[in-house]
Amino acid sequence: MEYSFPKAKEPIPSAKKDDLILVAGAGGFIGGNLVAYFKDKGFTRIRAVDKKPLGEWYRVTREADNLCLDLSDEDNCDKAAENAFEVYCLAADMGGMGFIERHRVDCLRSVLINTHLIQASWRAGAKRYFYSSSACAYNTELQKDPHVRALKESDAYPAMAERGYGWEKLISEMFCQEYWAERGLATFIARFHNVYGPYGTWIGGREKAPAAISRKVIEAKDRNTGTIDIWGDGTQTRSFMYIDDCLEGIDRITHCDELVATPINLGSSELIEINNLVTIAEGIGGVKLKRTYAPSQPKGVAGRNSDNTFIKQVLKWEPSTSFKVGLEKTYRWIEKQYFDRKAGKSNVD
Repeated sequence: MEYSFPKAKEPIPSAKKDDLILVAGAGGFIGGNLVAYFKDKGFTRIRAVDKKPLGEWYRVTREADNLCLDLSDEDNCDKAAENAFEVYCLAADMGGMGFIERHRVDCLRSVLINTHLIQASWRAGAKRYFYSSSACAYNTELQKDPHVRALKESDAYPAMAERGYGWEKLISEMFCQEYWAERGLATFIARFHNVYGPYGTWIGGREKAPAAISRKVIEAKDRNTGTIDIWGDGTQTRSFMYIDDCLEGIDRITHCDELVATPINLGSSELIEINNLVTIAEGIGGVKLKRTYAPSQPKGVAGRNSDNTFIKQVLKWEPSTSFKVGLEKTYRWIEKQYFDRKAGKSNVD
Protein backbone atom coordinates (compact mmCIF):
# COMPACT_ATOMS: atom_id res chain seq x y z
CA MET A 1 0.00 0.00 0.00
CA GLU A 2 1.01 3.64 -0.44
CA TYR A 3 1.00 6.04 2.47
CA SER A 4 -0.32 9.58 2.36
CA PHE A 5 1.95 12.35 3.58
CA PRO A 6 1.00 15.74 5.02
CA LYS A 7 0.59 18.65 2.63
CA ALA A 8 2.37 21.94 3.14
CA LYS A 9 0.54 24.16 5.64
CA GLU A 10 2.28 27.30 4.40
CA PRO A 11 3.71 28.24 0.97
CA ILE A 12 7.13 26.68 0.41
CA PRO A 13 9.76 29.26 -0.62
CA SER A 14 11.03 29.07 -4.20
CA ALA A 15 14.42 30.18 -5.46
CA LYS A 16 14.79 33.72 -6.72
CA LYS A 17 17.03 34.48 -9.68
CA ASP A 18 20.07 35.08 -7.43
CA ASP A 19 19.54 32.09 -5.12
CA LEU A 20 21.80 29.07 -5.55
CA ILE A 21 20.41 26.10 -7.49
CA LEU A 22 22.26 22.76 -7.37
CA VAL A 23 21.90 20.33 -10.27
CA ALA A 24 23.40 16.94 -9.40
CA GLY A 25 24.21 14.75 -12.40
CA ALA A 26 24.79 17.80 -14.57
CA GLY A 27 27.20 15.90 -16.77
CA GLY A 28 24.38 13.64 -17.90
CA PHE A 29 21.73 14.12 -20.53
CA ILE A 30 18.82 15.46 -18.48
CA GLY A 31 20.98 17.23 -15.89
CA GLY A 32 23.04 19.04 -18.52
CA ASN A 33 19.92 20.24 -20.28
CA LEU A 34 18.37 21.30 -16.97
CA VAL A 35 21.34 23.54 -16.17
CA ALA A 36 20.93 25.24 -19.56
CA TYR A 37 17.17 25.55 -18.92
CA PHE A 38 17.69 27.40 -15.64
CA LYS A 39 20.39 29.60 -17.15
CA ASP A 40 18.01 30.57 -19.96
CA LYS A 41 15.35 31.41 -17.35
CA GLY A 42 17.72 33.96 -15.84
CA PHE A 43 19.08 32.17 -12.78
CA THR A 44 22.55 33.51 -12.10
CA ARG A 45 23.88 31.06 -9.49
CA ILE A 46 23.82 27.46 -10.68
CA ARG A 47 26.12 24.82 -9.26
CA ALA A 48 26.47 21.92 -11.70
CA VAL A 49 28.01 18.72 -10.31
CA ASP A 50 28.98 15.39 -11.88
CA LYS A 51 31.64 12.77 -11.20
CA LYS A 52 32.79 12.65 -14.84
CA PRO A 53 35.64 14.92 -16.00
CA LEU A 54 34.24 18.11 -17.53
CA GLY A 55 35.37 17.05 -20.99
CA GLU A 56 33.02 14.05 -20.80
CA TRP A 57 29.89 15.99 -19.85
CA TYR A 58 27.14 15.78 -22.45
CA ARG A 59 26.36 19.48 -22.26
CA VAL A 60 28.33 22.16 -20.43
CA THR A 61 26.95 25.58 -19.47
CA ARG A 62 30.02 27.73 -18.98
CA GLU A 63 28.19 30.29 -16.84
CA ALA A 64 27.51 27.66 -14.17
CA ASP A 65 29.86 26.67 -11.35
CA ASN A 66 30.87 23.30 -12.79
CA LEU A 67 32.33 20.87 -10.26
CA CYS A 68 33.61 17.31 -10.66
CA LEU A 69 32.56 15.45 -7.52
CA ASP A 70 31.50 11.86 -6.87
CA LEU A 71 28.22 12.29 -5.01
CA SER A 72 28.20 8.75 -3.68
CA ASP A 73 30.66 10.21 -1.14
CA GLU A 74 29.02 11.99 1.80
CA ASP A 75 31.66 14.72 2.13
CA ASN A 76 31.26 15.61 -1.54
CA CYS A 77 27.51 15.93 -1.06
CA ASP A 78 28.10 18.41 1.77
CA LYS A 79 30.34 20.46 -0.54
CA ALA A 80 27.82 20.35 -3.36
CA ALA A 81 24.79 21.27 -1.24
CA GLU A 82 26.40 24.12 0.72
CA ASN A 83 24.13 27.20 0.58
CA ALA A 84 21.83 25.58 -2.00
CA PHE A 85 18.26 26.90 -2.03
CA GLU A 86 16.90 24.26 -4.40
CA VAL A 87 18.45 20.87 -5.21
CA TYR A 88 17.77 18.73 -8.27
CA CYS A 89 19.01 15.14 -7.92
CA LEU A 90 19.47 13.62 -11.36
CA ALA A 91 22.74 11.84 -10.56
CA ALA A 92 22.67 8.07 -11.07
CA ASP A 93 24.56 5.30 -12.78
CA MET A 94 22.13 4.32 -15.51
CA GLY A 95 21.48 3.92 -19.21
CA GLY A 96 19.23 2.07 -21.61
CA MET A 97 17.86 -1.41 -21.00
CA GLY A 98 21.13 -3.06 -22.03
CA PHE A 99 22.98 -1.23 -19.27
CA ILE A 100 20.22 -1.60 -16.66
CA GLU A 101 19.95 -5.38 -17.07
CA ARG A 102 23.72 -5.98 -17.15
CA HIS A 103 24.84 -3.60 -14.38
CA ARG A 104 22.32 -4.08 -11.58
CA VAL A 105 24.91 -3.64 -8.82
CA ASP A 106 26.02 -0.29 -10.25
CA CYS A 107 22.38 0.81 -10.50
CA LEU A 108 21.66 -0.23 -6.93
CA ARG A 109 24.72 1.62 -5.65
CA SER A 110 23.15 4.88 -6.87
CA VAL A 111 21.12 4.76 -3.66
CA LEU A 112 24.23 6.20 -1.98
CA ILE A 113 23.85 9.39 -3.99
CA ASN A 114 20.33 10.20 -2.93
CA THR A 115 20.95 8.99 0.63
CA HIS A 116 23.88 11.36 1.12
CA LEU A 117 22.59 14.24 -1.02
CA ILE A 118 19.18 14.52 0.63
CA GLN A 119 20.84 14.49 4.07
CA ALA A 120 23.34 17.15 2.96
CA SER A 121 20.54 19.25 1.45
CA TRP A 122 18.55 19.08 4.67
CA ARG A 123 21.60 20.06 6.71
CA ALA A 124 22.28 22.94 4.31
CA GLY A 125 18.76 24.29 4.76
CA ALA A 126 17.58 23.75 1.18
CA LYS A 127 13.93 24.63 0.63
CA ARG A 128 13.04 22.31 -2.25
CA TYR A 129 14.53 18.96 -3.27
CA PHE A 130 13.65 17.25 -6.56
CA TYR A 131 14.30 13.55 -7.11
CA SER A 132 14.30 11.93 -10.55
CA SER A 133 12.64 8.56 -10.18
CA SER A 134 11.65 6.23 -13.01
CA ALA A 135 8.80 4.22 -14.46
CA CYS A 136 11.07 1.23 -13.71
CA ALA A 137 9.73 1.56 -10.16
CA TYR A 138 6.37 0.17 -11.31
CA ASN A 139 5.23 -3.39 -10.70
CA THR A 140 6.63 -5.48 -13.55
CA GLU A 141 3.69 -7.90 -13.31
CA LEU A 142 1.57 -5.16 -14.91
CA GLN A 143 3.91 -4.81 -17.89
CA LYS A 144 3.90 -8.24 -19.54
CA ASP A 145 1.68 -7.32 -22.49
CA PRO A 146 2.71 -4.92 -25.31
CA HIS A 147 -0.87 -3.62 -25.23
CA VAL A 148 -0.45 -2.72 -21.56
CA ARG A 149 -2.83 -0.34 -19.88
CA ALA A 150 -1.24 2.95 -18.89
CA LEU A 151 0.39 2.88 -15.46
CA LYS A 152 -1.02 5.15 -12.78
CA GLU A 153 0.93 6.27 -9.75
CA SER A 154 -0.65 3.74 -7.38
CA ASP A 155 0.61 0.87 -9.57
CA ALA A 156 4.02 0.98 -7.87
CA TYR A 157 2.50 -1.02 -5.01
CA PRO A 158 2.42 -3.88 -4.20
CA ALA A 159 6.08 -3.49 -5.09
CA MET A 160 7.71 -5.62 -7.78
CA ALA A 161 10.03 -3.11 -9.43
CA GLU A 162 12.61 -3.65 -12.19
CA ARG A 163 15.46 -5.53 -10.51
CA GLY A 164 18.34 -3.28 -9.58
CA TYR A 165 17.51 0.10 -11.09
CA GLY A 166 13.79 0.08 -10.28
CA TRP A 167 14.20 -1.00 -6.66
CA GLU A 168 16.82 1.71 -6.09
CA LYS A 169 14.35 4.29 -7.37
CA LEU A 170 11.56 3.03 -5.16
CA ILE A 171 13.59 3.10 -1.95
CA SER A 172 14.95 6.55 -2.81
CA GLU A 173 11.38 7.79 -3.26
CA MET A 174 10.73 6.59 0.29
CA PHE A 175 13.71 8.55 1.57
CA CYS A 176 12.26 11.69 -0.03
CA GLN A 177 8.85 11.15 1.53
CA GLU A 178 10.22 10.51 5.01
CA TYR A 179 12.53 13.56 4.90
CA TRP A 180 9.42 15.64 4.33
CA ALA A 181 7.35 13.85 6.99
CA GLU A 182 10.02 13.82 9.71
CA ARG A 183 12.40 16.66 8.88
CA GLY A 184 10.38 19.15 6.88
CA LEU A 185 12.47 19.15 3.70
CA ALA A 186 10.01 19.71 0.86
CA THR A 187 10.67 16.92 -1.64
CA PHE A 188 9.25 16.38 -5.12
CA ILE A 189 9.34 13.11 -7.04
CA ALA A 190 8.83 12.54 -10.77
CA ARG A 191 8.74 9.09 -12.36
CA PHE A 192 10.36 9.61 -15.76
CA HIS A 193 9.16 7.64 -18.77
CA ASN A 194 11.99 7.18 -21.32
CA VAL A 195 13.41 10.65 -21.90
CA TYR A 196 15.12 11.29 -25.25
CA GLY A 197 16.39 14.17 -27.35
CA PRO A 198 19.53 16.08 -28.43
CA TYR A 199 22.61 16.09 -26.17
CA GLY A 200 21.81 12.57 -25.05
CA THR A 201 23.71 9.28 -25.11
CA TRP A 202 23.65 7.84 -28.64
CA ILE A 203 26.55 5.38 -28.68
CA GLY A 204 28.51 3.17 -26.28
CA GLY A 205 25.88 0.92 -24.72
CA ARG A 206 23.98 3.31 -22.43
CA GLU A 207 21.72 4.80 -25.10
CA LYS A 208 17.95 4.27 -25.05
CA ALA A 209 15.81 3.02 -27.92
CA PRO A 210 15.14 6.30 -29.82
CA ALA A 211 18.86 7.14 -29.93
CA ALA A 212 19.97 3.57 -30.60
CA ILE A 213 17.54 3.07 -33.47
CA SER A 214 18.37 6.49 -34.94
CA ARG A 215 22.09 5.68 -34.87
CA LYS A 216 21.53 2.26 -36.42
CA VAL A 217 19.51 3.77 -39.27
CA ILE A 218 22.19 6.42 -39.84
CA GLU A 219 24.93 3.76 -39.81
CA ALA A 220 23.03 1.47 -42.17
CA LYS A 221 22.42 4.31 -44.59
CA ASP A 222 26.03 5.52 -44.45
CA ARG A 223 27.52 2.03 -44.85
CA ASN A 224 24.86 0.92 -47.33
CA THR A 225 24.26 -2.33 -45.44
CA GLY A 226 20.52 -2.35 -46.03
CA THR A 227 19.85 -4.00 -42.65
CA ILE A 228 19.09 -3.08 -39.06
CA ASP A 229 19.33 -5.27 -35.95
CA ILE A 230 16.54 -4.86 -33.37
CA TRP A 231 16.70 -6.09 -29.78
CA GLY A 232 13.70 -8.24 -28.88
CA ASP A 233 10.98 -9.07 -31.39
CA GLY A 234 10.02 -5.46 -32.11
CA THR A 235 6.59 -5.70 -30.50
CA GLN A 236 7.69 -4.12 -27.21
CA THR A 237 5.91 -0.84 -26.51
CA ARG A 238 6.95 2.29 -24.63
CA SER A 239 6.05 5.93 -24.26
CA PHE A 240 8.91 8.34 -24.99
CA MET A 241 9.14 11.89 -23.61
CA TYR A 242 11.02 14.63 -25.46
CA ILE A 243 13.61 16.45 -23.36
CA ASP A 244 11.93 19.89 -23.57
CA ASP A 245 8.75 18.45 -22.05
CA CYS A 246 10.81 16.78 -19.34
CA LEU A 247 12.52 20.04 -18.33
CA GLU A 248 9.25 21.95 -18.16
CA GLY A 249 7.70 19.12 -16.18
CA ILE A 250 10.54 19.10 -13.63
CA ASP A 251 10.09 22.83 -13.11
CA ARG A 252 6.30 22.62 -12.78
CA ILE A 253 6.39 19.64 -10.41
CA THR A 254 9.10 21.06 -8.14
CA HIS A 255 7.19 24.30 -7.73
CA CYS A 256 3.76 22.81 -7.06
CA ASP A 257 3.25 22.65 -3.29
CA GLU A 258 0.33 20.26 -3.77
CA LEU A 259 2.82 17.63 -5.00
CA VAL A 260 5.15 17.66 -2.01
CA ALA A 261 6.33 14.08 -1.23
CA THR A 262 3.97 12.75 -3.92
CA PRO A 263 5.36 10.59 -6.77
CA ILE A 264 3.91 11.61 -10.12
CA ASN A 265 4.27 10.34 -13.68
CA LEU A 266 6.28 12.53 -16.01
CA GLY A 267 6.00 11.06 -19.48
CA SER A 268 4.15 11.09 -22.75
CA SER A 269 0.98 9.03 -23.03
CA GLU A 270 1.68 8.28 -26.72
CA LEU A 271 2.41 4.53 -26.90
CA ILE A 272 5.00 3.54 -29.52
CA GLU A 273 5.84 0.02 -30.69
CA ILE A 274 9.54 -0.52 -31.34
CA ASN A 275 8.77 -1.70 -34.89
CA ASN A 276 6.96 1.60 -35.44
CA LEU A 277 9.88 3.50 -33.96
CA VAL A 278 12.07 1.91 -36.63
CA THR A 279 9.59 2.84 -39.34
CA ILE A 280 9.54 6.47 -38.21
CA ALA A 281 13.35 6.61 -38.09
CA GLU A 282 13.52 5.08 -41.58
CA GLY A 283 11.14 7.75 -42.82
CA ILE A 284 13.31 10.51 -41.36
CA GLY A 285 16.40 8.97 -42.95
CA GLY A 286 14.71 8.30 -46.29
CA VAL A 287 15.68 4.63 -46.28
CA LYS A 288 14.01 1.21 -46.00
CA LEU A 289 15.95 -1.51 -44.20
CA LYS A 290 15.67 -5.25 -43.79
CA ARG A 291 15.02 -6.03 -40.13
CA THR A 292 16.68 -8.76 -38.12
CA TYR A 293 15.71 -9.47 -34.54
CA ALA A 294 17.76 -10.45 -31.50
CA PRO A 295 15.32 -11.89 -28.93
CA SER A 296 18.11 -12.89 -26.55
CA GLN A 297 19.30 -9.28 -26.10
CA PRO A 298 17.99 -7.15 -23.18
CA LYS A 299 14.55 -5.85 -24.05
CA GLY A 300 12.92 -4.98 -20.72
CA VAL A 301 9.22 -5.35 -20.03
CA ALA A 302 6.79 -6.05 -22.87
CA GLY A 303 4.93 -2.78 -22.53
CA ARG A 304 4.90 0.43 -20.47
CA ASN A 305 2.87 3.61 -20.83
CA SER A 306 2.20 6.66 -18.69
CA ASP A 307 -1.26 7.36 -17.28
CA ASN A 308 -1.35 11.17 -17.22
CA THR A 309 -4.67 11.58 -15.41
CA PHE A 310 -3.02 12.81 -12.21
CA ILE A 311 -0.60 15.30 -13.77
CA LYS A 312 -3.37 16.80 -15.89
CA GLN A 313 -5.57 17.08 -12.83
CA VAL A 314 -2.95 18.83 -10.68
CA LEU A 315 -0.91 20.85 -13.18
CA LYS A 316 -3.43 21.24 -16.01
CA TRP A 317 -0.52 20.19 -18.23
CA GLU A 318 1.16 17.12 -19.68
CA PRO A 319 4.07 16.41 -22.06
CA SER A 320 2.77 17.15 -25.56
CA THR A 321 5.62 16.88 -28.09
CA SER A 322 4.62 14.19 -30.59
CA PHE A 323 7.09 11.37 -31.02
CA LYS A 324 7.56 12.05 -34.73
CA VAL A 325 8.48 15.67 -34.07
CA GLY A 326 10.84 14.81 -31.20
CA LEU A 327 12.53 11.96 -33.04
CA GLU A 328 13.15 14.14 -36.10
CA LYS A 329 15.09 16.63 -33.95
CA THR A 330 16.93 13.84 -32.15
CA TYR A 331 17.80 12.00 -35.37
CA ARG A 332 19.23 15.15 -36.99
CA TRP A 333 21.36 15.89 -33.93
CA ILE A 334 22.71 12.32 -33.79
CA GLU A 335 23.35 12.43 -37.54
CA LYS A 336 25.59 15.47 -37.04
CA GLN A 337 27.41 13.79 -34.15
CA TYR A 338 27.91 10.66 -36.22
CA PHE A 339 29.46 12.41 -39.21
CA ASP A 340 31.50 14.79 -37.05
CA ARG A 341 32.89 11.76 -35.24
CA LYS A 342 33.59 10.02 -38.52
CA ALA A 343 35.45 13.10 -39.74
CA GLY A 344 37.59 13.09 -36.61
CA LYS A 345 36.21 16.29 -35.18
CA SER A 346 36.80 16.43 -31.43
CA ASN A 347 34.51 19.32 -30.54
CA VAL A 348 31.21 17.59 -31.21
CA ASP A 349 28.14 19.08 -29.49
